[in-house]
Amino acid sequence: MAVQSLAPAALLLAVSITLARATKPGIVARITGPGLDYALQKGISALEKKLAEMKLPDISGSQETPVGDVYYEFSRLNLRSFRLPSSQITPLPDVGVQVSVSNAFAQLTGNWRWKRGLFGDDGQFNLKVTGLSISVGLQLGRDASGKPTVTASGCTTCISDVDVDAGWIYKLIIKIIKSHIKALMQSQVCREVRSFVSTQLQPYLHALPVTAAIDTVAGVDYSLVAFPVATAQYVDVSLKGEIFSRAHRAPAPFSPPALAFPPEHGRMVYLGVSSYVFNTASFVYQAAGCLVFSITDDVFPKEGFFHLNTSTFYHFVPQLKQRYPDRLMKLQLTTPSAPFLTIAPGGLELALVADVQAYAILPNASLTPLFLLHLTSNVSASVTVSSARICGALASGGLELSLKHSDIGPFPVLGLQQFMNFLASNILLPLVNGKLEKGFPLPLPAHVQLSSCVLQPHQDFLLLGADVRYGL
Repeated sequence: MAVQSLAPAALLLAVSITLARATKPGIVARITGPGLDYALQKGISALEKKLAEMKLPDISGSQETPVGDVYYEFSRLNLRSFRLPSSQITPLPDVGVQVSVSNAFAQLTGNWRWKRGLFGDDGQFNLKVTGLSISVGLQLGRDASGKPTVTASGCTTCISDVDVDAGWIYKLIIKIIKSHIKALMQSQVCREVRSFVSTQLQPYLHALPVTAAIDTVAGVDYSLVAFPVATAQYVDVSLKGEIFSRAHRAPAPFSPPALAFPPEHGRMVYLGVSSYVFNTASFVYQAAGCLVFSITDDVFPKEGFFHLNTSTFYHFVPQLKQRYPDRLMKLQLTTPSAPFLTIAPGGLELALVADVQAYAILPNASLTPLFLLHLTSNVSASVTVSSARICGALASGGLELSLKHSDIGPFPVLGLQQFMNFLASNILLPLVNGKLEKGFPLPLPAHVQLSSCVLQPHQDFLLLGADVRYGL
């Protein structure tokens, strides 16, 4: 259960994941002070459980006293409780974070025994350690596969007082007993802290996937492209943020833009999602042939004004009435190049270039080509974020038409404008938005959700601010 409670700490201390050639990131995750504090809260809870299970060895020795040398022994030391009531996390520039614990305390029970010559005694004791402080550095990095790493460095422990209730003879040698207990606890606590980082936190981070499947066509790469960068106020994690083809993975033909983060600190975490993420998606789906749409008359409302047949189209293309009277038609839309998304403070705009091939459907169900239209449009786009996915939608925009080729002779395309606007708004956009609303997954570990999300467009990237919540 302690490992499960590390999920938000893992998210916020290393947060997401990415590697490729050493280039600019497609996504930057920023963990602010509130985010680090939340990570600390969850991490301290797990560490507290780990320390409460700490095993302490027996202590024995001899000490010179006014009544002679006395042999002493503390055995079966058993931690009854270990509390870490006050803690703090501080970013360390160029390193990672520093975790400090103060006013911690622990209670132990055990057996005591003393002996001097033929004399001796034994019994049980209660022991309390107070004023315990812990300081440990967490160095954040990445491995060769782009997964986040964390290592403990520079652990120190200090104990203010040890109170032992174990009979009068031990009061004579209490100073030496306290020094033994202090030394033992200080070394054991740091050993347990390092073990906690290496055996629980680091394996959890290593298990985080650096890629996630979107669908059968594409996946998203979240590997680290650089070591996490810590400043006095936050920790930044640079992620590749690239959509790739699952069938034929290849580098994107363009690079991510630079991301200039605004000074926002109100949310636990901020994700700067650049236009690179969306444009690599557009590139992959266009190359895979997913941006091809076939439109026939059955997608039009039966009672509607427009129908996809030559009886409707001859009003725009007079030749159709004579050459192909009363024939159903088919339109096939293809994209010769991938749509390109531009993000600016004023909003999002998608530049679309498409070819629309018109066919007449002959009585034997074969297709004969009629004409080929070239279409360009700048479409406004919007993005929404759920607790685990980022989704998109397009709104209708103005179309520019031109006749690229005709098998039935030239004709003016101006008359087709109204029909194509109707087609785009009522047929094509619902088809495209049906795909976009599925979105792609955010780099979140299991059981981690975002809340209080805010989304702002900036130059070349979207800034998502959110708080983080963890729960089974």
